[in-house]
Amino acid sequence: MQPDAQTPAPAEPPLRQDDPSLMPADSVLQQARTDQTRGLDSAEAARRLAQDGPNALDTQAPVPGWRKFLRQFHDPLIYLLLAAIAITLGAWAIEGYAGWPVDAIVIAAVVLLNALIGYLQEAKAENAAAALARMTEVTAGVMRDGELMRVPSQQLVRGDILVLAEGDAIGADARLLQANALRVQEASLTGESEAVLKDAAVLQAPASLGDRLNMVYKGTAVAGGTGLAVVTATGMGTEMGAIAHMLAAEKEDDTPLQKEVRHIGRMLGIAVIVIAVAVIGTLLFVGHVHTLQGVVTALLFGVSLAVAAVPEGLPAILSLVLALGVQRMAEHKAIVKKLSSVETLGSASVICTDKTGTLTKSEMTVERVTSASGESHVTGVGYAPEGQVQHEGAELQQGPLHSEHRAILTGGSLASNATLRECEGNWEIQGDPTEAALLVAERKLGVDGARTERFERVAEIPFDSERKLMSVIVRDKQQQRTLLVTKGAPDVLLQRCTHVRVGDGVQALEDTHVEQAQRDIEAMSGDALRTLAVGYRVLPEDAPAQPTPELEHDLVLAGMVGIIDPPRPEAAQAIAEARAAGVRVIMITGDHPRTAQRIATDLGIIEAGDTVLTGDALDELLSLGDAALAKAVRSTSVYARVAPEHKLRIVEALQTDGHIVAMTGDGVNDAPALKSADIGVAMGVTGTEVTKEAARMILADDNFATIVQAVREGRGIFSNIRKFLRYLLSSNMGEVLTVFLGVIGAGVIGLTAADGHGPAGALVLPLLATQILWINLITDSAPALALGMDPPSANTMRRPPRKLGDRVIDGAMWSGVIQTGLVMALATLLTIDWFLPGGLLEGGQDLTTARTAGFTVLVLAQLFNCFNVRSEDSSAFRGLGSNPWLWGAVLLSVLLQVAVVHVSWLNTAFGTTPLTLAQWGWCAVMASTVLWHGELRKLVRGALRQRA
Repeated sequence: MQPDAQTPAPAEPPLRQDDPSLMPADSVLQQARTDQTRGLDSAEAARRLAQDGPNALDTQAPVPGWRKFLRQFHDPLIYLLLAAIAITLGAWAIEGYAGWPVDAIVIAAVVLLNALIGYLQEAKAENAAAALARMTEVTAGVMRDGELMRVPSQQLVRGDILVLAEGDAIGADARLLQANALRVQEASLTGESEAVLKDAAVLQAPASLGDRLNMVYKGTAVAGGTGLAVVTATGMGTEMGAIAHMLAAEKEDDTPLQKEVRHIGRMLGIAVIVIAVAVIGTLLFVGHVHTLQGVVTALLFGVSLAVAAVPEGLPAILSLVLALGVQRMAEHKAIVKKLSSVETLGSASVICTDKTGTLTKSEMTVERVTSASGESHVTGVGYAPEGQVQHEGAELQQGPLHSEHRAILTGGSLASNATLRECEGNWEIQGDPTEAALLVAERKLGVDGARTERFERVAEIPFDSERKLMSVIVRDKQQQRTLLVTKGAPDVLLQRCTHVRVGDGVQALEDTHVEQAQRDIEAMSGDALRTLAVGYRVLPEDAPAQPTPELEHDLVLAGMVGIIDPPRPEAAQAIAEARAAGVRVIMITGDHPRTAQRIATDLGIIEAGDTVLTGDALDELLSLGDAALAKAVRSTSVYARVAPEHKLRIVEALQTDGHIVAMTGDGVNDAPALKSADIGVAMGVTGTEVTKEAARMILADDNFATIVQAVREGRGIFSNIRKFLRYLLSSNMGEVLTVFLGVIGAGVIGLTAADGHGPAGALVLPLLATQILWINLITDSAPALALGMDPPSANTMRRPPRKLGDRVIDGAMWSGVIQTGLVMALATLLTIDWFLPGGLLEGGQDLTTARTAGFTVLVLAQLFNCFNVRSEDSSAFRGLGSNPWLWGAVLLSVLLQVAVVHVSWLNTAFGTTPLTLAQWGWCAVMASTVLWHGELRKLVRGALRQRA
């Protein structure tokens, strides 16, 4: 009896936390204070809804756009550039606000551009992810006030009586009261690819989530049959809610690239301080500065050089390169939610992947058909009826075997409630996936039209968990007879057969036939195929009008089929490519161990006979401590029958072992592991909204091969990041060393003020501050960005992934940066010495000409270095034409340098003077020493590597 709707809320005791799967249905109803026939009344349902809240998972409040924009400034390099702006504005103020603070304006513009790029790209990714989401409102059939009605699933409350039918989405966790051939698709929650046959009987012992046959869960769907259930949990109290709790507890770590950029920012910050102090000190003590104006000049120049030493274009170029990579990945159906995640896949050393829907198509497929005359194999996977029924490698021809297999597939399709249809080029099913597989196989045999024209359904004997059979009665219009067609578990159906079909005829079922059928069943089960048998009989004209299971006897055995959720055709190739790239692929699934082993073996993840670790075995290992789990994950590549917490622990164990882990998945059960992994990859088509929210990348086509393409793209991006970092840092190192060594060795190279450019003995700089800013303007932007667009090298996927502790800028790179910067500085200073009178090399030009020549050499040396930094090992002359963007950027920079040397108003602004063609030739030769040094360095490295 229902409580009075006016009863005050405090009088209601809270529901106990007993496991409803272990309780009789009456006890569950009593505990929920509801009635199986009438359900709740509307007032009581409203009160419970107000008390417990809507049946929905907790969601994070949306982040305002302004906060997302400000988040783009949360970067160490940006902090460094903001400090550079402040210092530059301070210097501008000390100089009496003369002119415009061009350098501060340029740096500020770069900072804003970087923030805008990051903000727009994240917004674009969010919009793409939202477009993938299926926004239809889910409703549920419930009994309210004694009437059946449909209500939004968010309004379900504990105690509601759910009325379940084929195609329904289950809106809350519920204990079954009745189950009539009820089959539920639970892949999104448990990873089980096959629909689970439910039973309302009480469980005798606690069971894992996938084995609680008398329970249904939020987020799953009814594949077939009907049922009645009482809601036991809603919202965050559901099994899906438990996973959401785990998800909220998981902290989202920074990507490896974010960690590296932070490290680079710290290093550059320290370098700027060191450079500023060293240059100012050198100017003060070596330059014989004795006046206050000279001190101020030294301070301003030191600060300007330190600011120039910071590659202010780095954040914007980094964002642009990542954004371009994101666009290329989007073309391959991979949607990246955060720019910094692009490179992470390229660094991944392990890809942990779910099976159902990721490596497989999540589309049950008939693979084998067996009968008295032999067996055939069905080609093609999925619900698209593309393929053939083949015997011994050729299409099955007319004859005894064709007749038998036609009877099997036609009979299985008749005893089916599934439908198959084409919608905008895609094939979709309604109903049980196993039954749909029979429809597809029948079409591959080419007899679908004949069945629909010849047979008419009369009645159905529904599937029953005790009988393990389903039968239909059909009218054969061609032969004017009535047939009973039965499909079900082979061992059960065999016991009800007295005859067997052989060709177009029927023979008595002998022991040899039974033994052969049993061997076929064992062979298919050994290959992880789900087996179904099909039989039939001709009914007498006086058969009862209301069919009953008692008719299922004296059947003619047609034969059996083996069904599997097959691997994606492209997945094996993608896995092989990943392994060649040194990336380990691990399968983690909630499916049966035998099925997991079969799929993993077919795809090349493991060898035949390798161990598969189950969830129970993982629990035993976890009880022994983290060391036991760590040892297991080093050698085990397939995990089956695992729970969400198991997936999470596996990912964490791999990370502790030093791996960068990518985790793919589509079900709610994958979400915590996706969030914990270095990069979570969700399926865009079959993935749940919870999974997409937790992931950093979404595959719009649910294709595992897309992940490998993303790995290739990520590696190419990382390689390009190293290229433009080498370029920017060596260029800025060349500028710093030119000024530093030029001041120290001014007397050696004849860099003095004796020619009237100042009082004798006064400090003379090899380059002017405006010239350094110009160099940064024309060489730090377009060429660096063009390097970021370099195509991946041919051996990108033949190199092992970088290790977790490897730095983006390692010792070898720093050595190359310093060497290259030193060569640039020496070439620049020797050019100045060549043009100036006195010094090591006697020249005859004035200081302005010498400075212009040195200035030009430094610009050209950096442009030569563009080609040098494209590879640490290969010659700069290899693949010269593969990046037209780089040639365009170099040509633009050369034209701008010609303009600053030969345009009169630019001569005045930048302290330059025109050069002759011969002088330009000399500058080009001196600048090219950077290229020849790089070639020599690569030859030496290669020789040392071969010797080692």
